[in-house]
Amino acid sequence: MIGYYIHHQGRGHLNRALAIAAELDQTVVGLSSHPRPADWSGEWVDLPRDDESIEPRDVDAHTRLHWVPLHDAGLRARMARISRWISESKPRLIVVDVSVEVALLARLLGVPVVTVALPGIRADEAHGLGYDISAAIIAAWPRQADGMISGLSASARRRLHCVGAISRFGSRGDEGRPALGSGSSRRVLLLGGAGGSSLDPAAVATARASTPDWHWTVLGSRGGRWVDDPWPDICSADVVITHAGQNALADVAAARRPAVVIPESRPHDEQVTTASVLAGSSRWPAIVRWNFPETGWPTLLEEAAALDGDLWRTWNDGNGARAAAAVIRAELTHAATSDAS
Repeated sequence: MIGYYIHHQGRGHLNRALAIAAELDQTVVGLSSHPRPADWSGEWVDLPRDDESIEPRDVDAHTRLHWVPLHDAGLRARMARISRWISESKPRLIVVDVSVEVALLARLLGVPVVTVALPGIRADEAHGLGYDISAAIIAAWPRQADGMISGLSASARRRLHCVGAISRFGSRGDEGRPALGSGSSRRVLLLGGAGGSSLDPAAVATARASTPDWHWTVLGSRGGRWVDDPWPDICSADVVITHAGQNALADVAAARRPAVVIPESRPHDEQVTTASVLAGSSRWPAIVRWNFPETGWPTLLEEAAALDGDLWRTWNDGNGARAAAAVIRAELTHAATSDAS
């Protein structure tokens, strides 16, 4: 049995977990404050929230951890629930996406941990501790994307496995994917995220008004609609305007659509780091803008549309979830060998 801890912020951690769990031939138990998704096949352990205190105190234990507010009933109940499940279920391994505190708790209880890394500057003491106690570290970006993470120790870097982007649509291949420019008018999709957006609807309206030859669809952002399955909209776009979140980029890459990437502000420069890697290479069909442009959209969309969307194949080859599952299986084998000896 494998435990899989899924952070509840946004939808990216959950979508990645669904893709990886589907590739594992083990019973996978989800542990999260997220409601259980309909397509999760294993058991689901509902965890109390630990972020609802009105005045949390000493949340980082003097910079040694990330989120351990003092005397917080939610945190106490959450960690007790995880501890009880580990004691009763005796998992062979726990995948953590993401929480230094949960990774440390599992390892203190004698369970090997595979941690999912996020891009950005991870040189703080808490990240260092979490990575150093992990048996393996999975990075959902390609090896060619040098500079996606900084601050790892030499030991942690040796245990870092860059498996490529992981999209929930990775197994859908070319389903519903028309050729670029095959429609009667060109289409642009503005793709927001569940983790929050800083886009100003008025700025989006100005961009739309300045590009009358383009049909705009807005999803997930302020002023846009939310859909559970954005794949048809992504596939029908000639250009996708997206933030630099891992899952959004993985989905755009799966559809082989050229992109305008505008990073959002996130802790540890997560999206800025990813955007910097894209901006510094011609390997991938993305134009990076650091803020939503006020002018110049006709030229920007033309330049993006001229990029070869097929270049995304080296970012997302469709095998990321399978490769991540292989890392997890290797650690299970290693753990079994250690137990036998």
